[in-house]
Formats: sequence, structure tokens, C-alpha cells
Amino acid sequence: MNKYFKLTEKVFDITERYPQLLDLFVAKGFENLRNETLRKTLGKTISVENALKMKKIDPELFEKEMIERIENRRWNFGDGLTEAKIESETAIGSIEGVLPCPVKLQLLEKFENFLESQKIDLNVDLRSASLGLEHIAEKVRNSESEDDLADIYMSAGFNLFFDKKLIGKYMEQDVFRDMSGFEHINPDFENAAIDLRDPLRRYSIIAVIPAVLIVNKTLLGGRPYPKSWADILKPEFRNSVSLPVKDLDMFNAVMLGIYKLYGFEGIRKLGRNLLEGMHPAQMVKGAKSSRGTAPAVSVVPYFFAQMAKEGGSLEIVWPEEGAIISPIFLIAKAGARERMKPILDFLYSKEIGETIHVGGKFPSTLPFLDNRLGKEQKFVWIGWDTIHSQDIGRLLRDAEEAFSDKPR
Repeated sequence: MNKYFKLTEKVFDITERYPQLLDLFVAKGFENLRNETLRKTLGKTISVENALKMKKIDPELFEKEMIERIENRRWNFGDGLTEAKIESETAIGSIEGVLPCPVKLQLLEKFENFLESQKIDLNVDLRSASLGLEHIAEKVRNSESEDDLADIYMSAGFNLFFDKKLIGKYMEQDVFRDMSGFEHINPDFENAAIDLRDPLRRYSIIAVIPAVLIVNKTLLGGRPYPKSWADILKPEFRNSVSLPVKDLDMFNAVMLGIYKLYGFEGIRKLGRNLLEGMHPAQMVKGAKSSRGTAPAVSVVPYFFAQMAKEGGSLEIVWPEEGAIISPIFLIAKAGARERMKPILDFLYSKEIGETIHVGGKFPSTLPFLDNRLGKEQKFVWIGWDTIHSQDIGRLLRDAEEAFSDKPR
């Protein structure tokens, strides 16, 4: 008997626990398991040994192949799926989070190669940012102790990390710590204007997603050219601004950034000037339009802004106050430091840093990377004083109310 499973177990239970076995079943003639509905229905009614009997497959040989798949960690992270999820009863720990869509596949491929080369057995739940954070938030919300949480979380998202009903409550108990080991970070994020190092050493930020402006000059009409966040709050930009409302992490970052600069009144003004709210990828397409219903100004992540660069009517504007940032966090349980050290060292490595960095489009806090930024490219950050003194979850809810406070 092997230590992973019994052949008397149901097909569904085994493929649920070891998703890497699904391809093996399909290769042996169980094509219907590709259909998720059939896997969840028929797979719950038949054991592995009975399924093998139906196909006249040698159970001893098949069992060996199953064990090989499990022990060789053939996880197919980089196959283009929206999630990489592995559950193992022998795992040394766990990591959960969402990854920026533009670099998701590259990150998963490098992570897969690392785990395979080091023969590390790890529970993994990493998904595309487009799927949102609710699946993680629900588990954290229902958790009863730190034992119910993952050992490592990697994601953007103010709500998840700061809300005192979510991970924020565990932060106050010092469950999570900054495990980067860096005394100093990239000078772009450690200077007289900004310092992304958490003074309490709870949070670690490995990179940021800056929000900038795309101006459609064709649609400006006679209005002054906007060069700042203050400019797009003016009444002349009523019904002319597009925001990433469908990208909740970036939207929350923009709300906190405007609050930092101009308070709740600034958020109200921005809400009044909203033309439409789209995902950043949709906004880039919309910004290229010369139709009167298209936004004159779009607030877009810097990465997506680069995609819209072509075309004489469009210009990227790095706001004078600075680009508002949505941080990408990497936090780990203090009690898992030694157990998870190889994984943490890899996640803070130059290899992973450069993969996320993408030539400066996701500026890095790692001290050994060049973000290729000019002196005028500053940042707007809500600040650790606010984070550690206020309930950020409540602040975001108040910001949402202010944003929706449009005159009738």
C-alpha cells in the first residue's frame, strides 16, 4: 500500500486531492473526466480499481504511474489555466494568492520548475487577479485560528490584508511577519518622499502596480490638458473619466490615494466625473476611441497604459503628485519561517523579482533591481501611519459611499 491513496477510493476524491493525476486518467482512456460535471458526478460513484477493471488496465502498473506523477510534481502550472491548485496530504506548507494577469504564466512556470527541482511538496492555490480575492477572503473570514490560514500569501489587495475582519485581525496578533530579510529596499521606495518598509515589520511589499492617466487629446475639446489627479477632479471633466471599477484592487488603491491627497471630497469629485468603469484591458481599448462617448481621461495601471501607447491622439501622463500605487504583498507566518524558508528565499530572489518587474512596468522594491524610472516619476502611497492607526476596511467602505455620492 502506498502512502498517498488507496485504489478503493473514488475517482473524484483522488483527482480532487491530486489534480496532476487527471491528465493520466485521460491519457488512459477516461476522456469523460475532462468534463468537470461528469468528474464530479460519475467520479463520485466509481472507485479507481473498478474504473481500471472496465478499461482492462493493470492496476499495479497504473498505481506506479500515479505515484510517479505525484512524486515528480507534474503540475502543469504554465498551461494557461486561470488557477494553479494543488492539495497534498504530505505538503510541508501552503501558499495562496492571486497573480497579476500579465505575468501569471511566467511566474507559475518558474515556481513549478523550482518546486520540481527542489522536490518540495507544497499546497498551492494561486489564481489570476481577474478572478478576484473573494475565494481567499471567504476562507479567512470563516477561519477560527491561524491554523486555518495559509503559510504564505502573495497578492495585491488592501481589503484582504488590512481589513480587521480578514487578515488584519491576525496582523494585530503578530501571526504574520516580513520575511524578506532586507534592511533596505529599492531607493525608489525608500527615500525622503516615500518608505514602503513597514515599521512594525509585519507586511512586506515586493512590487507595486502604479496607476497613471491616459489622455485622449481628441476628446479634450477646449479643456486644459490634465497633468495631475487634481486636474481630473475639476468640474470640466464631468462624465469624462474612466476608472478601473472592475479591478477591485486597483480601484481601492485609487480611492485610498485620492483620500490621501484630497480627502473624501476629492473622492466625491472623482465619482461625479466618472463616465464608465471597466477592467483595465477594456479601458485601453476604450481610450483608443475617438467617439464622443469614450473617456477623455482613463485611469489605468502602468502596464496596460504601455499597450495603448501607439496612436497620435493618446498620451500617457504620470500625474504630477505621483502615480497611485497598489502594492503586491508577500507575507508569511512567523511560525513557518524555517519550514518555508526555501520557498521564501525563492520568492524574494532576483529571478522572481525580474519576472514580476517586466522592465519596470511593475516597479520592484527589491534593492538589486533597476526600475528605470525618472526623477519625476513619484508615487502616492496611503502611508503606514494611516494603515496602522485606522481600520482600512472601514475607510474603504466610507470611500465607496463618498464615491457614490453623486448629486441628483
